[in-house]
Amino acid sequence: MREFNLLGEYPKPKEPRFVSDDLRTIEHRIIASYRDKDFFDGNRNYGYGGFKYDGRWKAVAENICNEYKLNDNSSFLQLGCEKGFLIKDLKDKYKKMRIEGLETSEYAIKNSIPDAKENIKYCNDYIKLKYTDNEFDFIFALGVVYTHNISNAIKCLKEIQRVGKGKSFITLASYETKEDYWLFKQWSLLGTTILRKDEWRKILVHSKYSGDYSFTNARVLSLQPKNK
Repeated sequence: MREFNLLGEYPKPKEPRFVSDDLRTIEHRIIASYRDKDFFDGNRNYGYGGFKYDGRWKAVAENICNEYKLNDNSSFLQLGCEKGFLIKDLKDKYKKMRIEGLETSEYAIKNSIPDAKENIKYCNDYIKLKYTDNEFDFIFALGVVYTHNISNAIKCLKEIQRVGKGKSFITLASYETKEDYWLFKQWSLLGTTILRKDEWRKILVHSKYSGDYSFTNARVLSLQPKNK
């Protein structure tokens, strides 16, 4: 288990993302929770504000393959693959690799990028995966674990550990100060478990998670109060 920045090549926000009580309200969160059209391709306060392929995942796909020694003989699973952008870029690199993506949004699957559609399966949740033990060489779960409550986050981590061979990467929502917590909580539409780093590490140890992880927080997301 190690903290590792696998997403270093992913583009960072060019400008601050402003946060306030009148943006991303509870009404927005209710709509976002369905992870339907509004979340992916609606107003920015509901989610992505338009989720289209632009090639930004190519560098991440390259980093994954280099760091975890993946090739045509490897197997890859992504939890929460959305419209399949990363899957497409991995397929372009290694056409014979076994690549599978799981997604809870029927809208995202229906509107997934054509090159990845056949690799994506619908699932009800990520806490009871329909795979055998040690089935995948590498598992990728971006923004998935912390959308669960603590009990289900632990179940999700244990499932990642069970169906993988020890190589995986996840992101976890964290904070260091009260302001950091408020900024992330106000910005994140689906984030449920937001903890200090030391608290997350205790959960990882408890879950016997052995893969890699990184923390997403107000600094990483360039969040600032609207009045500044």
